[in-house]
Amino acid sequence: MDVAGKVIVVTGGANGIGRALCERFHAGGARKVVVADLEESNAQSVALTLGGDAFGVDVRDESALAAMVAKVEADHGGIDLFCSNAGIIALDGEPWWATSAANETWQAMWDIHVMSHVFAARACLPGMLARGKGYFLNTVSAAGLLNQIGDAAYSTTKHAAIGFAESLAITHADDGIGVSALCPQAVATRMIGDNGDGGTAGVDGVLTPEAVADEVIKGLAEERFLILPHEEVEAYRQNKARDYDRWLGGMRKLRRNMGVPTV
Repeated sequence: MDVAGKVIVVTGGANGIGRALCERFHAGGARKVVVADLEESNAQSVALTLGGDAFGVDVRDESALAAMVAKVEADHGGIDLFCSNAGIIALDGEPWWATSAANETWQAMWDIHVMSHVFAARACLPGMLARGKGYFLNTVSAAGLLNQIGDAAYSTTKHAAIGFAESLAITHADDGIGVSALCPQAVATRMIGDNGDGGTAGVDGVLTPEAVADEVIKGLAEERFLILPHEEVEAYRQNKARDYDRWLGGMRKLRRNMGVPTV
């Protein structure tokens, strides 16, 4: 997947990884970058610098997402790459049980991290299938492959996001549809605070959004399913598969060493 000459949509595109992706795609010669974000004014500011289009969209709203896709297809003849990048984060909170987060938090995580990917694919697939080509880049997290200590709702929904991305790849590869799942650890965005250390997710360092965007370009060029900006994640993933119980023990030890509250 070469982004040059392509029409690309990025949700959550006004800040953080999303903004870096928009800027990197533009630098790579994309024909049109569409910046979609809940913060419409910020999306417009980013799009203005790139000669792109902007949409204020809540990715939890399927009809709004579908309307945006239809508008982009009508204006530009089709979407080559759809990046489902919007995301949120929370913590388990007191009393720091795996069930501590409120139901509203769990629902928001599910809607944004899973269903928005489903909605985007549902809207884009008819056009992509008719053209016999298209690509989805779903921003997930290393938490989808491993876990995010202290945030059960985030980890659970990111695991589900991996499952849906796998289903897309399995079902539609023969239709000419490519799929990649972007799974970084800590990145210097508003999620952790620009000066944050990333907590347990930052044990291997905090990357800049621009560094992540560069890795995305490489991963898309190779059409890799997993794009892992932190290379350590692959070793952790293999260790988890090799000996689940030992991996769980290591994660418990990390939790204790990082001072995460316990019961």
